[in-house]
Amino acid sequence: MGYIEPGKFEGTTEDERHAVLDECFEHNDHLRAKGHLVAELALQPPETASTLYWKNGKVAVTDGPYAETKEQLGGTQILEARDLNHAIQLVSELPGFKYGLGPIEIRPVADLNEMMKESEQRRRRDASR
Repeated sequence: MGYIEPGKFEGTTEDERHAVLDECFEHNDHLRAKGHLVAELALQPPETASTLYWKNGKVAVTDGPYAETKEQLGGTQILEARDLNHAIQLVSELPGFKYGLGPIEIRPVADLNEMMKESEQRRRRDASR
């Protein structure tokens, strides 16, 4: 997950923004060609967010992001890596990271297959009663 400091990217010149974007997209093409880039999603700015809460037995919605921090989540990529060290190597080469746009958090993907199977078995058992 890539975080970005609000205003940092917007504070650069148009030529600088184009250079960063072009380098990022070229690097993503390279990762995709090597089979490392599984998926990528860029997010709109934090001020476009809506946050949902469960409050007093119903849904409450507020404008803006949940977290009030210096950096906000800018997007996600799912990378295929051999292990954590390989993931760190791949991420450390990302142009946006090298340009200092914000920190990047690495997390393994959770395997929910077993939990989903168990849930399906419980639901089938409950439906047959």
